[in-house]
Amino acid sequence: MKNKRLIGIILAVVIILLVPLIAMQFTDDVNWTLIDFVIAGGLLLGVGLLGELVIRKVRNSNQRAAILVTLLVVLILVWIELAVGIFGTPFAGS
Repeated sequence: MKNKRLIGIILAVVIILLVPLIAMQFTDDVNWTLIDFVIAGGLLLGVGLLGELVIRKVRNSNQRAAILVTLLVVLILVWIELAVGIFGTPFAGS
């Protein structure tokens, strides 16, 4: 069962990364480099694996939900910062 969830996480990351890869074939508005895919894959895989760890280790469902929501919010904020630089950090690439 544990391996099935790990495979599910990896498949989800691959499917999510296929979206910009396919979009790049049809439009010039999406222009990702290899490093973009590596960073996005690392972020998604890291959050997925941390989420799996939380699901396995945290028994209190309220705490588990709070931690998982926090992980998701942090992922979204980091993704947005890397994409458009809403916070103006040096990581924004703009």
